[in-house]
Amino acid sequence: MSTENEGTAVPPAPSAPPPPADAPAASVPQGAHPGAAPAAGDPYGPPAAQAHQGAGESSSAPDPSWPPPPPPATPAYGGDGAAGHGAAGQGGGGWGAGWGAAHQQPAPKNGRGRGGLVAAVLVAALVAGGLGGGLGYTLAEENDSGGSTTVSSSTSGGNVKRDPGTVAAVAAAALPSTVTIEAASSSGEGGTGTGFVFDKQGHIVTNNHVVADAVDGGNLTATFPNGKKYDAEVVGNAQGYDVAVIKLKNAPSDLKPLTLGNSDDVAVGDSTIAIGAPFGLSNTVTTGIISAKNRPVASSDGSGSKASYMSALQTDASINPGNSGGPLLDAQGNVIGINSAIQSTSNGGFGTGQAGSIGLGFAIPINQAKYVAQELIETGKPVYAKIGASVSLEDTTNGAQITEQGVGGTEPVDPGGPADKAGLKPGDVITKLDDRVIDSGPTLIGEIWTHKPGDEVTITYERGGKEHTTELTLGSRVGDS
Repeated sequence: MSTENEGTAVPPAPSAPPPPADAPAASVPQGAHPGAAPAAGDPYGPPAAQAHQGAGESSSAPDPSWPPPPPPATPAYGGDGAAGHGAAGQGGGGWGAGWGAAHQQPAPKNGRGRGGLVAAVLVAALVAGGLGGGLGYTLAEENDSGGSTTVSSSTSGGNVKRDPGTVAAVAAAALPSTVTIEAASSSGEGGTGTGFVFDKQGHIVTNNHVVADAVDGGNLTATFPNGKKYDAEVVGNAQGYDVAVIKLKNAPSDLKPLTLGNSDDVAVGDSTIAIGAPFGLSNTVTTGIISAKNRPVASSDGSGSKASYMSALQTDASINPGNSGGPLLDAQGNVIGINSAIQSTSNGGFGTGQAGSIGLGFAIPINQAKYVAQELIETGKPVYAKIGASVSLEDTTNGAQITEQGVGGTEPVDPGGPADKAGLKPGDVITKLDDRVIDSGPTLIGEIWTHKPGDEVTITYERGGKEHTTELTLGSRVGDS
């Protein structure tokens, strides 16, 4: 969408009104002052009446003073073609509708027409206004001797105590424990993201895609809202989960980890608060609600070779590039998710090639992220739950079909693996995992990864047009390779 209104440019207002083509110059009514307001309907007067007739395109009447003010400046953002054509191309917007009128009102009688009355009313209003101003000034001067009538607040805005549970209180408590992360590869390429304090030892949780450039010998820093900046290093990263843990070098001793909530208890409609650095604007706070739960989301690095899958919390809190890795909080200030992805329109805004929020943001549930982060801190490598079968990644609504051939020519069902033991075969279409409906392969992967290896799940599948169920114990896979 264009960032500027389109349409024919509005011509500048003339310094004097053009005379009608078919009407002689009107004489000034007798007794009227040359500077008095012209009679209503006078074609030489300001086009108030005519403009009002076309006011379907204008929300306010034009200024009756002469000359008319120039048209308001076109807004820099948010305009569209319709607005531009309506205001300029069709002569709308107040002034354009009035200049073509050539109708002439009957001459006033005895020099005391409507123009004289208008002038008298204006003069009376000015006199009354001046009198009122004088009286007001006198009264204020007399009252001032008895003390000022101004009422001042007992506290300044910065000292007002915010009640617990308000957005301001939650933000004030959480902001000191969030950081803006700058990651760059050895060649200097990189970007900005967000993270939050996970423990007192200096571990910061964020997204894998935020720090990916710095994993192999790059530069990594974390800056707190108070301006203190620390060098950091990647402890571990899970590309499939899109979770990473970094650790501050020379971490301060007064770190305050954010409290982790329970993402399983989140309900649609619950309030949410997101903290991040959208487009590099650090320490930005936005609000919204939980719009949906268990939303299957697959995100990619653009090459298609490295995809991440999640059963996400959906929120309408404004999330933009730079918010990635930041905390999604509930109304009590507990972390319920990690802001990770957005659905956006194709066009970028704000003069950049990046797209922005349209109210569809997705966060990794904190219950899953907590497990992944702990594994990364302990071993440096992610551990994934698996069923031991290859499924189609095509976007369908019928389920997740086990392929006829595995990746790289391998068996589609691992011999002796969880799916093999549960009786699953190539061609089976998995439609449910426990009570979650499975509509595609990515949905199945995202749902499996909400579990831990060793969890027992119920698989519902179709074979030969008939529905079957089987119990399956999830296996494990270490690392992203």
